Amino acid sequence: MDAIKTEVCVVGGGPGGYVAALRAGQLGLKTVLVEQRALGGTCLNVGCIPSKSLIHVAEAFHRTKLQVSSSPFGLRVPGVSLDFPAALAWKDSIVGRLTGGVAGLLKKQNVTTLRGTAQIQDGKTCIVSSDKSPVRVEANHLVLAPGSVPAELKALPFGGPVISSTDALALHEIPSRLVVVGAGYIGIELGTAFAKLGADVTIVEGAERILPAWDAELTRPVAKRLEQLGVRVLTSTLARGLTDDGAQLLVASPPNGEPIALPSDKILVAVGRKPRTEGFGLERLDLEMRGAFVRVDDRCQTSMRDVWAIGDVTGEPMLAHRAMAQAKVVAERIAGLHTEFDHAAVPAVCFSDPEIVSVGLSPAEAAASGRQVKVGTFPFLANGRALSQHDEAGFVRIVAHADTHRVLGIQAVGHDVAELSATFGLAVEMGAALEDIAGTIHAHPTRGEAIHEAALGGLGHMLHL
Repeated sequence: MDAIKTEVCVVGGGPGGYVAALRAGQLGLKTVLVEQRALGGTCLNVGCIPSKSLIHVAEAFHRTKLQVSSSPFGLRVPGVSLDFPAALAWKDSIVGRLTGGVAGLLKKQNVTTLRGTAQIQDGKTCIVSSDKSPVRVEANHLVLAPGSVPAELKALPFGGPVISSTDALALHEIPSRLVVVGAGYIGIELGTAFAKLGADVTIVEGAERILPAWDAELTRPVAKRLEQLGVRVLTSTLARGLTDDGAQLLVASPPNGEPIALPSDKILVAVGRKPRTEGFGLERLDLEMRGAFVRVDDRCQTSMRDVWAIGDVTGEPMLAHRAMAQAKVVAERIAGLHTEFDHAAVPAVCFSDPEIVSVGLSPAEAAASGRQVKVGTFPFLANGRALSQHDEAGFVRIVAHADTHRVLGIQAVGHDVAELSATFGLAVEMGAALEDIAGTIHAHPTRGEAIHEAALGGLGHMLHL
């Protein structure tokens, strides 16, 4: 068996794993990255990037169809159609460009990439099996970045008409009838996209409203948009399984609701993700766990010396940019730099219609922590850029400490507000006060002006409302 001795061995080539390897390579550490499938992991190959590509296609198609007869500014576009196979080929080309880019970056930083399945032997050793001969990797530091997998429902195991988000992004045709089980961000994003592509979509959610992890004020515009799109939403409703012929989904409202059958061509189960903890020898390590997740500290150090963990396997929020931030911390700690992971300003984004962004504390979360707050909210219906784009749904909201005016959180719902997330994060990360934002000149006309106005509102002197 061939053997490699290295300073760092990273298991998993997703956003966390490849960034850890890149940064370690930049810092001069001899590094090996092990990836079973394609570089970029779930996010790049079957998650973030292809889903946002599909969302873009769906939005472009839907908006173009609307111009046939309902454009408020006189545009008419007759005869609209979509070549769905061509759209999928474009989506796949984007993924291919990015995976190729990751491979090139790793090569540039002299990272050795091994394609194959890792089997961890102990905190210093793993054996990588591939089509070629197995390789024994001995490392001073082991970085765990295995990612996560779609969560299944016992009553609806994947297979046949029951599909995961991964399967949904690989469909070769648009289903006529799609039932989405789960109204979290994955279910809402994909359900909305397929509705815009022409599918008859029904969303089933066990909680009392969609997007239950987000505060209700942010989700109302999304619920209204789903209604406008003709999406049927069944809340306080649980999936019970398939009918005997497998052609319909049985759902019921607890505790005594009568089951009803929902006709469907495909049933997308989107009830979240779970950490990938099996199949690579994690059980051979003596790690402290936090429920299903590996417990780590603010340096992403596990309970075993020189064993680190990053990304989805370490808990919520399961976000690619969180994993990347953790990855940078781990590589720098291994290199002897004194950095830590700060979770206070991790943006959460839902690419729904309209989009939702949240950084830091919401008003309810701030109140629950015992803080007295000032809240400033500015609607896009009073924003010139939003009006000129004919898309004024939503608002920006700033939560600040009542005494110091330090910004504790910023949230928004609206068209393209995901692009404001870095501004929100910077304000929270830098400990900005309302006066800092109010004193910053925001370009006109832009949606960013709503941030300025919300800060002025928190100070009690909003200008344009």
